Amino acid sequence: MGKKKTPAINSSSTADIAFLLLCYFLMTTTMGEPAGLQRRLPPIPDKNQKQEDVKVNRRNIIIVKINSADRLFAGNEAIDVLYLKDKVKEFLSNPADDPTMPEKEMQEIEGKRYPVSKGVISLQNDRGTSYQAYIAVQNELVKAVNELRDEFSMKEYGKKYAKLSEDQQKIVRKVIPQNISEAEPKDVTKK
Repeated sequence: MGKKKTPAINSSSTADIAFLLLCYFLMTTTMGEPAGLQRRLPPIPDKNQKQEDVKVNRRNIIIVKINSADRLFAGNEAIDVLYLKDKVKEFLSNPADDPTMPEKEMQEIEGKRYPVSKGVISLQNDRGTSYQAYIAVQNELVKAVNELRDEFSMKEYGKKYAKLSEDQQKIVRKVIPQNISEAEPKDVTKK
């Protein structure tokens, strides 16, 4: 008896099939939107301009710290992230003109005078802070500013900030600035 030949697999169309699959996945896959934090960075300083240190009065700064165990501190006290927004709103608005909270400066904006808070939020985190805790704190800080802008917009224009014209939004941004300073991660361990 003669040996039977094993039939070979026809691989001449393998490259064609791989190419078609590649084309299919390229055409059906969508690119994800990049998600991140919207922050306006300070402009690059002019080399010809003298550098002056900006001094901020201590009462105008609230330091928000997140340590490596994701514990949150606002000012000198431990705080739950759920209460951070209200604390920051109270700090920035200083409703009772408390001398330990930020000063307000009367500024003329588009022909009207408004009290503008000099408050600055200084966010500091540890290198071991989790991304989730960091984003949760960022969200609360931005939420506080957005709520203050909405409240001012309702009082001044009778509608929320998002529904205002671009010129009106510009005025609101000047009256309620978003001053969030982010320091480079470091050891912010609290004993």
